[in-house]
Amino acid sequence: MWREYHDEHVSVLVEEVLKHLVWKTDGVYVDCTVGEGGHAFSILSRFPGVQIVGIDRDEEVLEIARKKLEIFGKRCRLFKAEFSRIDELFHGLQLEKVDGFLLDLGVSTYQLMAKGRGFSFNRDEPLDMRIDLSQFKTAWYVVNTYPEEELERILREYGEEPFARRIARNIVAMRPINSTGQLVEAVVKAIPKKVRRKRHPATRTFQAIRIEVNDELKNLAKALEKLPDFLNTGGRIVVISFHSLEDRIVKRAFRDDKRLKIITKKVIKPSFEEVKENIRARSARMRVAERI
Repeated sequence: MWREYHDEHVSVLVEEVLKHLVWKTDGVYVDCTVGEGGHAFSILSRFPGVQIVGIDRDEEVLEIARKKLEIFGKRCRLFKAEFSRIDELFHGLQLEKVDGFLLDLGVSTYQLMAKGRGFSFNRDEPLDMRIDLSQFKTAWYVVNTYPEEELERILREYGEEPFARRIARNIVAMRPINSTGQLVEAVVKAIPKKVRRKRHPATRTFQAIRIEVNDELKNLAKALEKLPDFLNTGGRIVVISFHSLEDRIVKRAFRDDKRLKIITKKVIKPSFEEVKENIRARSARMRVAERI
């Protein structure tokens, strides 16, 4: 299925990824969130001896990546897969070890902007938010079937929303909620008018529900347990996260895994110039670890 879509995704921290990920210029690297192919394109262009295995859960963005990366021929192979099941993918491809993994955990521009995906609170669309369109659980299912207490927990834990209880109560009271516009209305009505936020009042709620729909934090933790097993000595894991929940999981996993040495003592952030050019880069945080 192809949807109307105009803006091209701009990958973040590209130079930093090239510097920290590619330590072996004839190596094999796995882009675990290949998305629209931006990072993979930069890696393959800069290093002619490198091969990329690109995976993503979203078949629609994979189609964009296939068109973008087809010029590299057999140097780039793309598959629909979940990075938390990297062991199954490697078994199927008869791969043993690679030289690096890249995880860019941000939502792609296509997912935000393409009509009908339901990720954005700026348009009134069906409540979907699935990254993998073949899965059963949607945002509609979460919003309309979860008990109030569970909705409150999700909003508090995954959205760090201070008005989680009020929003959850309002969502239940306004059911059925069938669109993103109705969900925004439920959120706005629950937040006191005197409260002023720099970002849209529904930002935290949409983040929380999206994380729940796609099991994002659980899948990230599972992946970080498995990835070191498939790295050659000296191989790198580079993770770009976009909110504190993800970053804490990455920081803890790198610190506690005895197979890894932390390369970035401090988190790497985009430069002022990059944020000025691409406002979506402002919350990006990159951490790097190496297989010992």
